[in-house]
Amino acid sequence: MSGANALRGEAELTVGGRRLVLRPSFAALVAAEAELGPLFGLVERAAEGRLGLGELAGLFWHCVSERPDTLTREAIGEAVVAQGLAAVTPALRVLLGQILQGR
Repeated sequence: MSGANALRGEAELTVGGRRLVLRPSFAALVAAEAELGPLFGLVERAAEGRLGLGELAGLFWHCVSERPDTLTREAIGEAVVAQGLAAVTPALRVLLGQILQGR
């Protein structure tokens, strides 16, 4: 898997030593919205510091491009906890920026 392409609004997240590309495609964002509620609400909660860990992991889960069969949602959540919010905030910022501004 190649690295994230900033021109496509992609970000990277490391899970279990593997770098995953997070791609906020239409299908990924529709799936995230179906689970997490309206995307504008998600952005507002993030801006107010009220985005839950489950919501963050859910957004990342849905945006993983070329998801390996062995990857679990729990592994994404554990990676977020292990790395800390400061380390994963850049990836979140890219995804939220794409939600608000598009490409």
